[in-house]
Amino acid sequence: MKLTYDPRYNIAYIRLRDKATDVETVRLSDQLCVDIAPDGKVYGIELLNANEQLLGEDNGALVVVNEASMDRTEIPLGKR
Repeated sequence: MKLTYDPRYNIAYIRLRDKATDVETVRLSDQLCVDIAPDGKVYGIELLNANEQLLGEDNGALVVVNEASMDRTEIPLGKR
């Protein structure tokens, strides 16, 4: 998985796997698009107006939690 951010357009992309050529982009809202293959696999999630979505409740950090062990890692994201 890879999270990328383009500050020029304020767009973040969470890539779950390499994009195939037959992926369809489904716009779920004004701020959220999902790339889905015909077999239902999700390839990526695009966040428009990303700084508002990524810098929300966790004080500007990406929080990764292992639900089995409850290990928690925080990665600070850039401020606006």
